[in-house]
Amino acid sequence: MKLRKAVFPVAGMGTRFLPATKANPKEMLPIVDKPLIQYAAEEAIAAGIKELIFVTSSSKRAIEDHFDKNYEMEDRLERAGKEKLLKIVREVLPEGVSCAYVRQPEALGLGHAVLCAMPVVGNEPFAVILADDLIDGGNKPCLTQMAEMFHEHQCSVLGVQNVARDETDKYGICKAISLAENLGRVEGIVEKPAPSVAPSTLAVVGRYILTPRIFELLETTGRGAGGEIQLTDAIARLLQEEQVLAYQFSGKRFDCGGKLGYLQATVEYALKHDELKSAFEKYLRGLSID
Repeated sequence: MKLRKAVFPVAGMGTRFLPATKANPKEMLPIVDKPLIQYAAEEAIAAGIKELIFVTSSSKRAIEDHFDKNYEMEDRLERAGKEKLLKIVREVLPEGVSCAYVRQPEALGLGHAVLCAMPVVGNEPFAVILADDLIDGGNKPCLTQMAEMFHEHQCSVLGVQNVARDETDKYGICKAISLAENLGRVEGIVEKPAPSVAPSTLAVVGRYILTPRIFELLETTGRGAGGEIQLTDAIARLLQEEQVLAYQFSGKRFDCGGKLGYLQATVEYALKHDELKSAFEKYLRGLSID
């Protein structure tokens, strides 16, 4: 099986960032000079993904516009001789990569959002990327690492990391048996368990590669935690039929779904930005914090 498609669930309301997200999708919030959704798309493309599938809602038109061509802007930049900016605009969606958009009619959870992509994905494996989990994988992006595991083992792969035990009620938590360094076979998975009953501290953090069997299971998965159709519940059923792997990726994750993680990502990415890093570091060192 080859991995060619990635699903981006982007229909959420982004309530933790109100009022900034009242009229602007949270996935379009910028980290320095690129929106979160572009970082996610670039990670997918680096892993060999050729089709980006966005599960949207009526308020997410800006995402579609971002990945569409803007002929007027390109013409103006070209006429002004601003070749560097023109190149940046044209490379938002590289040649050979396509986009598809599917509406999620109701906010029924991540599992339901993934199920909405079934007609476009079809009967093939696919990745799921949550854009507000921004992962700096250095020279090898997180999804590229996971794709290597998928191509070797030909089964579903979950991107995981250890979290503090008092935070297990924020994640899907795995119980896994070690197979190799940073790789385990999932024996169980539960959505947002209380710290006192969590099977481990190994949390799934917004990166999945799934076989198409997950769609059939999602179709018959009832509502779980929060009254939503949980992807975690369907994965728990999937691992009874197929091998599912937990992969502890190399890299640093920023939870940009919250204000603190978003600000941390902004600072650290600015400190690596070719045009800004020196001046921004000087600015930070000059701050006097009472």
